[in-house]
Parts: sequence; structure tokens; C-alpha cells
Amino acid sequence: MFDPSDKPRLFGLPPGADFPSHLVDGLIERAAHFGPDLLGRTTLIVNTRRMARRIRALFDAGPPGLVPRIRLVTDLGEDMALSRIPAPVSPLQRRLELIPLVRALMEQEPDIAPRAALFDLADSLARVFDEMRGEGVSFDAIRDLDVSAHSDHWARALKFLTIVDAVEDDTPVPDPSARMRMVAEALAKDWETTPPDGPVIVAGSTGSRGATNLLMQAVARLPQGAVVLPGFDFDLPHAVWERNLNDALTGEDHPQYRFGRLMATLGLKPRDVARWRSTDQNDARNRLLSLAMRPAPVTNQWLTEGPQLRDLDVAMRGVTLLEAPSAREEAQAIALRLRKSAEDGQRAALITPDRLLARQVKAALDRWDILPDDSAGEPLSLTPPGRFLRQVAELWHSDGTAGDLLALLKHPLCHSGADRGPHLVLSRALELELRRNGPPFPDADTIRRFAAERPEAIAPAWADWVIRLARPVADQVMTLSDRLDHLIVRAEALSRGSTADTDGRLWLGTAGEGVQAKIADLIEAAPVTGEIGPQDFSNMLNAVLRGAEDRDSTTPHPDILIWGTLEARVQGADLVILGGLNEGTWPEMPPPDPWLNRTMRAQAGLLLPERTIGLSAHDFQQAAAAPEVWITRALRGSEAETVASRWLNRLTNLLTGLGASGQGELAAARARGAEWLHLVEALDRVDSVPPAPRPSPSPPPAARPRKLSVTQIKTLIRDPYAIYAREVLRLSRLDPLMKEPDALERGTKLHKVMEVFVPQVTEDPSLLTEDHLIAVTREVLGEEVPWAEARILWLAKMARNAAALIDGERNRQAAGHPVGYEVGGRATLSGTGFDLTAKADRIDLDANGNALIYDYKTGQMSSPNAQMSFDLQLLLMAAMAERAAFHQIDPRHVVRAAFVGLGSDTKEVDAPLDKISSDEVWARFEGLIRRYLDDGQPFTARRAMFKSTDQSDYDHLARYGEWDIATPARKEPVE
Repeated sequence: MFDPSDKPRLFGLPPGADFPSHLVDGLIERAAHFGPDLLGRTTLIVNTRRMARRIRALFDAGPPGLVPRIRLVTDLGEDMALSRIPAPVSPLQRRLELIPLVRALMEQEPDIAPRAALFDLADSLARVFDEMRGEGVSFDAIRDLDVSAHSDHWARALKFLTIVDAVEDDTPVPDPSARMRMVAEALAKDWETTPPDGPVIVAGSTGSRGATNLLMQAVARLPQGAVVLPGFDFDLPHAVWERNLNDALTGEDHPQYRFGRLMATLGLKPRDVARWRSTDQNDARNRLLSLAMRPAPVTNQWLTEGPQLRDLDVAMRGVTLLEAPSAREEAQAIALRLRKSAEDGQRAALITPDRLLARQVKAALDRWDILPDDSAGEPLSLTPPGRFLRQVAELWHSDGTAGDLLALLKHPLCHSGADRGPHLVLSRALELELRRNGPPFPDADTIRRFAAERPEAIAPAWADWVIRLARPVADQVMTLSDRLDHLIVRAEALSRGSTADTDGRLWLGTAGEGVQAKIADLIEAAPVTGEIGPQDFSNMLNAVLRGAEDRDSTTPHPDILIWGTLEARVQGADLVILGGLNEGTWPEMPPPDPWLNRTMRAQAGLLLPERTIGLSAHDFQQAAAAPEVWITRALRGSEAETVASRWLNRLTNLLTGLGASGQGELAAARARGAEWLHLVEALDRVDSVPPAPRPSPSPPPAARPRKLSVTQIKTLIRDPYAIYAREVLRLSRLDPLMKEPDALERGTKLHKVMEVFVPQVTEDPSLLTEDHLIAVTREVLGEEVPWAEARILWLAKMARNAAALIDGERNRQAAGHPVGYEVGGRATLSGTGFDLTAKADRIDLDANGNALIYDYKTGQMSSPNAQMSFDLQLLLMAAMAERAAFHQIDPRHVVRAAFVGLGSDTKEVDAPLDKISSDEVWARFEGLIRRYLDDGQPFTARRAMFKSTDQSDYDHLARYGEWDIATPARKEPVE
């Protein structure tokens, strides 16, 4: 297949060429001169299964003939001839082996990382060891590193690396990268004496890994061996290859650096790299991209070589630059273009490392029932089985909140064996019960009481099932194997349900099978880990599932594709969309290495972090040379403005500096993108809808409320619409699932403190002390408040206010004697059938038999002026007391009514009884109620709010925001 040569053979295909297609065509053309059996004796080594499938598909498409043996780099060690090399250890097992060591380090050095990073830290450590063995770097090179000029952190990390090397089991089982290197070295040695009979070709790899690089060198030196490089830049000047791509510290991030290193290892020059075959691509664009991507030290060549570029119109033909205002509009524009490709029968691919953008594009395409072929899939941790297992694992360290319980019960895989309908009915009824009555941390008794009141036949068994399986588990010391066994048993029982004898749907579907396979891998490797805590177990499970993916089994659209950046090397498409071209997304920033910094890696001979940037740069150069290409980015992210990718910046800066021709082509590319943004705007445009009017409903008299409490009168005055929504429409705010220790809850509990404290000190005045008040507070909070932090905080606030509260209570005790607590009252307006209700926190009687009414407040207290016009609570209760409206309290003259502060403000605010008599208050109240009982009086929304920023529970119902307080209300009769 190849002419004899005294040099290693390197071939290349330029960026923009469909690599698999030209590779196959070149093989067929070369084999045609040597007989039909040559292809059958050829071994083709590629680095991804996706490329192997594409090559096989191209051969299957014809013409008829023999097909070469297509091998993966990772499969080479499976031959019988290499059986002497032991099989590699599971990567997962290697990571689990390191967990006890990393855990010991974190216990000794807690500042090295948060506990949640245990598995990630072990994973990064395993990657370092794997890389060392794959690159052939010994621990001696690590030990000899000079860290005197570095911080203590790196010295500590280096010390730990050497300790781990010393205590690791000296087993002959290699890591996967180490075994690949052993395979490459063994093949190179065997081929020196007995080369393969047929041609051997390595195609599509950049040689960025040490083992692959060794294999490529060995194949290139074979008598009938060759390496075919993807996206080789034939336009890069020889001087750049020689001077700027020979140092990793300065050239690692260049797209052609790995090719330069391979050529240097083989003793070749760029001119020794031959074209695999003649190809048809946009050479003008390749020259433009080659110049734009020059290494940083020689970007001054733009000034000399830029003016020599010709055919800029040809280079930029088919290039669209779309700069969207937001990521959503970017995704919408991409989806519109992909939809047009689907209509035109054009093969189109979105290439992006931004998975969020990919998901947004998929969601937008769903609008037209287009399912793209997404190469990435979805992390197993986000699939229904993965989420379910993570929720079950969290039971070992859960607080047992109502939210956690219901999230588990309402999961689609929970109780999926049988009777799922009754299970959902019970779960939703339990949610309403917990929202209304709590508690925030439901226990077994709560669930049993709830089930006892339900009519469903499965309720008793269901309650026992929930108590046994869905509530927090008392943790104990357990090994990883035991935790996995318990996890599976509990998860399967929860998925099966309370009545089913058959298994649930936990392991069904591709996602279920994928999660089950990962759990099986964990079980196999678990014995090496030993004991593990519940939080560490949850974090580890999440990390393991996050590292694997599930692909939708639904048949996708054959010509609408979403690829990662790697696929840019191995696939071909008529239209390529490079999405998310922002710094930090493309290229992605290299993950931080907590063990070795950049300088230490360079000294030891390891790969630099810029390696990933260089690979991304190569992917960009390859993809941007497609026949038709879109380059898209969002000008603003979710929080701030974005920065264009360095490669896009280079391209736009170069074009801008090329004068009118370059600036014109750049403007044309932007204009093409702007046209699609206009289409997005048109797609999102909706018909103008007039804003909602300010509601002012007027229901018939029979529907108007006939009972209100004294605290609702202020609402009736300030926001009548809220009374209409609550009392007429019978709408009430949905209580939160998890009660919070908010101001309302604090007020309720401090009221309870005073209910207990005041009767005690009334009976025994010696208890009127700060210590006793604090003791009562501690007892009440301990019984009533389930939040430890809130108990501590509220007790501390009570301790600060105790002296003022005791002084105030001493004065109140001197003024009168308490005769009632939480005293209910009801007064009926004559001739209307309207009832006014009240509950007085406390009623005292003075020596003359006059009443004193106190209402405890933890929030802001209304001033006397506000009470005259709006907050009539105290004035109305005084009027009710004089009318014998309170139970078991005779008519009394009220000499005082006051708010008593229990919050940060402990003062007392009196009602203005000296300015307005009870008769006058009652007369005003009667007039107010009679007006609102008449069908001519509407319930206007936000009629007289104290502040425009005040919120109502019914603002969303009134569509407040479409109107404001300056909008006139329009009376609307309601039937």
C-alpha cells in the first residue's frame, strides 16, 4: 500500500475535510493498485467507537469489497499475543482504594478541601497516578521536585503523594493508562523483529496521550505502517513549527502543538507530512484560520502576512456570526436554523461543550417535534433512577423534613409496582395535611394518625411502609459494601410499593439498566474501601453516577445532530454550528489540580493544563473550516456580560485589521446572524394584550361576608379585594410545605410564653423575675420549636428583652388583675346578621372593676393616629367589651387598651380611647360594614395600602403590576 521509505510515514488531512470519508476513499484508492485482498489484510486503528462506526458505515455503503480490520486503541491489548500483560484494574476500584487515604489526609488537614469533595479528591489523585504511568513518569521524578519556591500547600501535597506511593499495594495489576503504555511498548518491541504482514494505519488521533503517541511512533516506523493526522495545518510556516511549537510551556495551547511534538519525536519536518489524498475544502478559510491561530509570541505576523491574504470573500463565504443578547435567544436561533436544515434535507450538527446550551436547543426543537441525535446523553445522576437512588441514600443523613419525605414519595419510581393511584392520592393528601398543620419534621405518629383518618383501603399498610422505608435511617458504622446492599434493598422496596409482590420499575429502561450496571461496578469494587460515612457515601454515589451517561433510546432525527467537540474530528456535516463561543465555555477552563501545579507538572514531565485548551483549539480549527459554519455566542450570561472566546476574538481582530475588505466580510457575517435573531424576535412576538384593569368586584349582598374578625377590619379598609378573595371566593394562601421559623411563627411562640408566664406570676408574684421568664421561654421553645438554631436565637432575644418585659409586667400587675387569657368574643350588628369576632390576648380588671385589654405584638405596632383611621383592632375590642361581647366577661368600661411589644421594641402603645368614644367607634364600624353589605359598594384592590411596596396574598390574583395605585378602579358587578 505504501512505497518503501527510510522515514516514518505521516500523512495529514487539512481542516474542513471530512476525515472519515477521505480516509476510506484513500484506502480504497491505494488498495486498488495491489489487489482486492490488501484491504482485508489492513489493520485500521482509531481512537473512538463513533469513528469506527462511521468508517464501517462508509465501507458498507459500497462499492463491494473487503473491509479492513478496524480496531480501537484501547482494544489492542486483547490479542492473545499480548496476554502476558495483565488486565487493567477497574478505574472505579482504583479510586475507591484511594478513598481511605484521602479521608485520612482530610481528617489531618481539614483545610485541604470540604468533606463533600472526598470522592472528587480521590478521583483527581487517581488521575494523577494514571497520568504518571501513562506518560512514563516515575515517582522518583515526583520526589525530586523542588518545591522550595512554592507555597506550603504544594509541599504538603507532594509529601502526601510520596506517602501514598509508599503505602500502595505493590500489585502487578496496572491502571488502564499504564496498561496501554505497556501494550504500546510491547507492540513496538515485537514489531522491530516481526512486523505485521499487512498495512497498519493509525487514523484520527492527535497523539496527546503518551501511550497513544508511542503507538503512533511504532506504527509510523513499520515497513507498511502510516499515521493519518486529522486537521493538519499545511499553511503553518516552517519557522513557526520550529521556533514556537517545541516548548510545552509556550505552545501547548496551540491546535498543532501535538503534531509538532510527534514530528520532532520521529525526526520529521512539516514538509515530510504528505497529504493523504487530494481534498476539496475552503483553502482560503484555512489560510485565514491558520494565521488567526498563530502562537501568541508571533501574532505580529498578522501585520506582515495579513495583507497578503487573498479571497477573503471566499474565506468568509458561508460563515455566519451570531451574537445573541442572551443564551435563550442563542438557543432559539440555533434551533430555527436546525429546523430549516431538517426541512431542506441538509445534514447539520451543533458542536458545543456547553451542555446547558445543548439542552436548551433540544427543548426549542421539541416545539417542532424534532429530536436531535445527541452524542452526549444525560448524566445518570440526573435520570429518574439516578435521582431516586440519590434520594434514598440521603435517608442516612436526612433531617427528616416534610419536603424530603414528599419528594421521595412523589418520585415517579416510588410505589411503581402496583396501586400507584391510591399511593399518589395518599401522598398528596399527606402534603396538604403537612402544609396546614405540620409538623415540619413528621414522625411515625404523625403518619399513623393521618392514615387512620383516610378511607383508602391501603392506608394502614401504606403508613407502615412509609414509616419503615421512607423516613431517616439511624446511622451506624457501615462498610461501603453494606451500605450498597442496604441501598438496593431499600430502593427496591420503595419502588415496589406497599402492596405489590412484583418488582417496581426502578431498573427498567436504558437509564435503569445503566444505573444498575454502575451499582454493580461499585459493589464489585467496594471491598477495597472499608467503612464510609453517610454523607461521604451520598457524595460518592452522586459522583459515580455523574460520570456515566444515558442516551435516549428513542430514534432521533438522522440529520440533526448535537456533538461534543471531539466529534468535530471524526464526523462530517453540511452545516456546522459552533455554539457557546465564550471564554470559559469554549475553551473550558482546565480543572484545577490540587496535587501538582503547572510548573511542577512541567518539571516532572506530565501533561500541562493547557493540553485541554490545545485540543479544544484543534477541534475549533477543524470545525470552523466546514463548508457552511455558524459561530454563535451569547453576549450576556445569567449574571453578567460574557467575554468572547479567545479564538473568536483572534478571528474578529484579524479581520478588523485587514482594512475595508476584512471589516466588510465581518460585518456581512454579523448581518447574516442578525437576520436569524430577527426571526427569533418574530417567533417570540405575541399580539398586544391590554393590561388588566384594577379589579373592583361588587358581589350580590347574599354573597358578601357576614363575619369578620377585628384584625380583618384593617384589611377591609386598606385592601378590600383581599377580603373579597378570602371570604367570598373562599381562596386562601397555600401554606408552605416546610414551616419556617419566621416572624409569624416567632410571634405565635412568644404569645404562648406569655400565656404560661403571666398566670404563674399572677398566682405567685415571687416568680416575676428575669430568670423565671427565661426558664419559661426555654421550656416553651423546647416543646414547640423544632429548629435548634431558632430556639437559640429566640431565647437570646428574650434574654436581652427580659428586664424591660419584667418591668412592664410589674406595672401591668400593679394596674390590674388578669381575669382572662385568649378570651374569645362575638358581637352582632343589629339588623344585618353580621358578626364581629375577636380574641383578646389578655383582659385585666383594675381595683374599680374597669377593664384593661392587652394585645401582644412581636412586629410593628400601629401608632395612635393609624388606629384612629385604619387599625381599629384595639378600639373595636374596647367597644365589644363594653357591649358584653367577650365570653364570661360582664360589660365593663375599658380604661385602657394597649399593644405590648414582645419583639425588639418592648414599649406599649395605647389605643386613643381619650380621643374617640366606644360609641363613636362602633357607629363608624357599623357604617363601614353596612356600606360593604350593600351591593353598590365594590371591593377595590389595594385601596389604601400603607406603602406601595406592601404586599398582599392576592396581588397575583388581582394582577397587580399590570396596573398601579394611580389606575382608577372600575366597578364590576359579580353574579
